[in-house]
Amino acid sequence: MTGMLKSVRLKIIGLIILILLLTISFIGSIALGQRSIPLQTTFDAIFHFDKTITEHIIVTTSRLTRAIIATIIGANLAIAGALMQALTKNPLASPDILGVNAGALFFIVCSVTFFQVESLVHYMWVAFIGAGIAGGLVYFLGSLGRQGLTPLKIVLAGTAISALFVSFTQGLLVIDEQKLQSILFWLAGSVAGRSLDMLIPVLPFMVVATLLAFSLGNSINIFMFGDEVATGLGQQTIIIKILIGISIILLAGGSVAVAGSIGFVGLIVPHIVRGLVGQDYRWVLPLSALAGASLLLLADTTARFIIIPQEIPIGVMTAFVGTPFFIYLARRRLSGNE
Repeated sequence: MTGMLKSVRLKIIGLIILILLLTISFIGSIALGQRSIPLQTTFDAIFHFDKTITEHIIVTTSRLTRAIIATIIGANLAIAGALMQALTKNPLASPDILGVNAGALFFIVCSVTFFQVESLVHYMWVAFIGAGIAGGLVYFLGSLGRQGLTPLKIVLAGTAISALFVSFTQGLLVIDEQKLQSILFWLAGSVAGRSLDMLIPVLPFMVVATLLAFSLGNSINIFMFGDEVATGLGQQTIIIKILIGISIILLAGGSVAVAGSIGFVGLIVPHIVRGLVGQDYRWVLPLSALAGASLLLLADTTARFIIIPQEIPIGVMTAFVGTPFFIYLARRRLSGNE
């Protein structure tokens, strides 16, 4: 009983720390930039807006929206990463395995090449549909065969679908290289220049997927013991796998549609959170959301100061942090410590 109380206490402490980190990161994202804004002015802009003050306009028309989008996208990618690692039982897995990035990119290139689509909002819908189709194909291929849907088959199917879409995309870009300029913003991954008009249409899908993920926490705990044990305890494992997949596709697909290809958040954050609270997915998923949002906010804020007056795409910043972390995890796994 004492050990259980201590475990719960540690989880609550971790929750409080991450909430504070998210709060600080969110405020910092609004206040800091090439033109830093005092905290008092930042709060005045939010709660007592004056259209005659330049700082108020910057906060309300640009930075607040950017911070909101970064918060939601970071949370989505982290939850999707935690779900993907649970589904594949692979700590090196990330949402990219389902082919959502490759599918979204292919559909965007197709829309630019064949239909002359240039609107960011239209890109968003095209990317979301492409991500969903790619994820659906992976699940369909992964479910073929006598054993049905297995972690290994999901990884293999995802790798194949991603390679297929990447090849098609490269072929289209070779035919018309000028189209590459139209999608560079999406390839790098960024929350800069995004508006709530891009977020709001897919937000209901994200909310449903998040609630679905949180509701699966206890089922995932049982699922992690293995299919045979879970089935013996009365769990319909195939249904759990499908629900997890739907949640991943909606979360990762929506994120890719709005912010482009941002890697490593779904890989890094679940590991950090499991180090804090253990393997209980009832805690891992919500805390991953908080940590993922904080990470993306910090990455976006830092990206504004590296090459002033330009900004580094946020996808580059997450890759800069995530690549060494991935190498560290891979070495631990190969040495048998993971």
